Amino acid sequence: MEIRQLEALVGISDHGTFSSAADVLGTVQSNISNRIARLEDELGTELVNRATGLLTESGEIVVSRARRILGELSAIASDVSELNADIRGQVVLGMIGTAGRWIVPLLLDALRSTYPQIALRIIEGSNSVIEPQLVHGRLDLAVLAWPVDAPELTEVELFTEDLVVIVAKDHPIAQMKALVSFAQLADYELLLPLRGTPIRREIDDASHAQGVELVPLIELDGIRTIASLTFDGYGPSILPATMLSSHLRDKFVAVHIDAIARRRVVLASRRFGFPAAPVRAIHALLLDVVEHAKNVPDGVYLPEAPTLQ
Repeated sequence: MEIRQLEALVGISDHGTFSSAADVLGTVQSNISNRIARLEDELGTELVNRATGLLTESGEIVVSRARRILGELSAIASDVSELNADIRGQVVLGMIGTAGRWIVPLLLDALRSTYPQIALRIIEGSNSVIEPQLVHGRLDLAVLAWPVDAPELTEVELFTEDLVVIVAKDHPIAQMKALVSFAQLADYELLLPLRGTPIRREIDDASHAQGVELVPLIELDGIRTIASLTFDGYGPSILPATMLSSHLRDKFVAVHIDAIARRRVVLASRRFGFPAAPVRAIHALLLDVVEHAKNVPDGVYLPEAPTLQ
């Protein structure tokens, strides 16, 4: 089994076709076809369905392990560079949009001064999009909303944030007192996160504890899209407080909800394996910039430092 064969299979998985994999790997399609054929002969099973271009069940299993093997090989050079105090390499970081709004600028400033040789790529999305990519090795780290479901992942808390009703100032909800109940919100159709997502589970757990079933106008697995709909006049939504930017506060307000827990945001990584030096560096740097952040957005709360006994 050759590294080039594994690279070819991962390339097909990531880019969809033999020709696209060839382009990415800097070779021709016939070479990719030959590498896959030899790998299939060695393993005694079909890895790519030639009719559909999709990986077979066996192909998915091989790709999962191939990503780990290729990641470990890539880490060798990075770990050696660490000994020379010159950490270099690439890190792919997944991030939910609400965290990225204020964390990414802090991270980039620190990256330039501390690890200028690390190339950082940031992929934004929801938990449902990011979490599987982290499990399968397409991402090195991820900033996610808690809870993180995959048993292959472990996490450390970054911060918590308020969940609020974001609503136009002329809406009846905005005219209520500063703290509204779920019973009051049940009288209105709301733009809500998709049922089953971490943020929706927190909303539903809190509302159901009060015997209330909220009425969704629409449910979406995309917090930015929900916020955009609210700001375009389609109705109130329940979102993290960070979604209400300062330049929108002349037309919209964030109304706090009674008896709902703050949303927890965590930094997740794979539980098994030893991450490369650049990944370890970004993990530590991200924790540091959040812990020492200044001008934290309204509704965001950093973990309290433990007190010495």
